Amino acid sequence: MIILHASDLHFGKPHLPAVAEAILRFVEEQDPDAVVVSGDLTQRARAGEYRAARHFLARLAPRPLVVTAGNHDVPLYRVWERIFAPYRKYRTYIGDRLDTVLDAGRAEGGGAFSARAPASGNGPARARTRPGARFVALNSSAPHTAIVNGRLTDAQLSLAERAFAGARPHDLRVLVVHHNLLGPLDGEPINLLPRARHILRAVEEWGVDLVLSGHIHRSDLGLSRCAADAREEGVPVVTAGTASSNRGRGPEEGRNSLNLVRVQQSSLEVMVYLYSEDSGRFMPAKSRRYVRRTG
Repeated sequence: MIILHASDLHFGKPHLPAVAEAILRFVEEQDPDAVVVSGDLTQRARAGEYRAARHFLARLAPRPLVVTAGNHDVPLYRVWERIFAPYRKYRTYIGDRLDTVLDAGRAEGGGAFSARAPASGNGPARARTRPGARFVALNSSAPHTAIVNGRLTDAQLSLAERAFAGARPHDLRVLVVHHNLLGPLDGEPINLLPRARHILRAVEEWGVDLVLSGHIHRSDLGLSRCAADAREEGVPVVTAGTASSNRGRGPEEGRNSLNLVRVQQSSLEVMVYLYSEDSGRFMPAKSRRYVRRTG
């Protein structure tokens, strides 16, 4: 299985249309089995920005698509809208559900890649497939309480726990959020999601194989270390940079990046690709191999 992970598209003033086209070419070349977009589809949550984002996402079809909202996907300066209808445009143009569960896998008999959302929102799917993946995407934006830093509620964590408990034994378990649960490996100080360590400890207990996030506009390939037994492997915590805006930060200032995850039976390999203006393509930059916890 191959998963493409992109984040922080920022349709609007910072968006770079030429880079967005390069993303689409990259998707065609790599032919991933699923695409994850971990938030900040828009810059200011305007209708025109959302229409452009929806058109871009539609061009990724028919691949299974996992999307979650970011802090830029709710209005910042339109205070009335932020208070009373912060997700109205997201629901209109992207999807009605803010927290989603998606199963993806290859049909038995060698059929085409398929995706299905459990009818209950968190229960096991009926169709029998070869080992695939269960994606749980939680909306970590918080328009009323923590506009920039986000939050996850106890109800959202309970939903995720039930969803992962319902995954088949050999399926990959992937948590998708916009905000960060772990700081970059180089020690750059960033604000983490409130209760980040508590959430990571829960993620380890749920048997999650991979956490995908964005928000800080730079890639990072981290590993959680919350288990009581220090000998236990942690969970890969992978951050994507900004895929198609001019707002790259830190070591990726002025750069665009995305991640490609190759899933093997006993391991995960994550490759970061950086956009090259010279070639107009995304080129491999750095990688990390992780031990798969539930292979």
